[in-house]
Amino acid sequence: MQHRQLGASGFKVPVLCLGTGTFGGEGAFRGFGETDEAGATRLVDIGLDAGLTMFDSADAYSAGRAEEILGHAIRGRRDRVIISTKSAFRVGPGPNDVGSSRYHLTRTVEGSLRRLGTDYIDLYQLHAFDRTTPVEETLGTLDDLVHAGKIRYIGCSNFSGWHLMKSLAISEKSGLARYVAHQAYYSLIGRDYEWELMPLGIDQGVGCVAWSPLGFARLTGKIRRGQPLPQTSRLHHADTLAGGPTVPDEYLFRVVDALDTVAAETGKTVPQVAINWVLSRPTVATAIIGARTEDQLRQNLGAVGWELTADQAARLDAASALTPSYPTWHQRLYIERNPPAV
Repeated sequence: MQHRQLGASGFKVPVLCLGTGTFGGEGAFRGFGETDEAGATRLVDIGLDAGLTMFDSADAYSAGRAEEILGHAIRGRRDRVIISTKSAFRVGPGPNDVGSSRYHLTRTVEGSLRRLGTDYIDLYQLHAFDRTTPVEETLGTLDDLVHAGKIRYIGCSNFSGWHLMKSLAISEKSGLARYVAHQAYYSLIGRDYEWELMPLGIDQGVGCVAWSPLGFARLTGKIRRGQPLPQTSRLHHADTLAGGPTVPDEYLFRVVDALDTVAAETGKTVPQVAINWVLSRPTVATAIIGARTEDQLRQNLGAVGWELTADQAARLDAASALTPSYPTWHQRLYIERNPPAV
């Protein structure tokens, strides 16, 4: 398994990371899967055998149950794994059971440590930006937790460009721990990350931890023109987070057609090609893969160890291209001053 630097840090992570959104399958996460402790342990075993040592969770996944299951699955081998987890979403009914305040973050880190059965977290990320808490308070709290040895590195997730840049500026001004990772949605049918966040990551040394590289299960190769959704597709769960943003059918089919062609040329599967494309992009340090079954995990592991040709990558780029939002489309008219990141 190839390893890459995580942003402008000295920390190396494997290019594939196993997400635990399928662990537990409670509440809003029932659409992702219902992996129990035995199933999770088997997935961890397969991952470790393949060199996949990084596992990503969150306190909000199945109301903390995902962290508990992961903690049980890695018991006795903590020194062999990299744990990534997140906080900021609501985890209780109280007014302070959400966000990035000192009060909430201190409690959520302690809760995650307890559920995971560890005394430190390798990468701790804010699951979302909290505009109701001063950035100085949030970063000061994270810095204290780093100095206390409870967190090794910090990152963010689902931030806008100004959220991230303001945070980095305050870290530099105040000598606080800085975000080295941005866990962001990035796929062949979700390329918004390239418009502002990727150039920011290149400039500021923030690595991308790409989530849902298969576009909310739309790029599994099972969705085709004129065919019904597979019975097990998460897209049936429109009332959960599982379905993701709406994607126009014709756009999706155009991308899948291009993936089919490249898959035939490479002898790989559609999801393997889709994940490999994400890993070929600037700033991407690792891609989070999810799996309900052992077979799905083994197939996704086949996304690494080979490379797309420049021509194949260009064809996938062209099939998935969309007009970016303003001001990116305007800036791209003047590439002499604004050379594209990709």
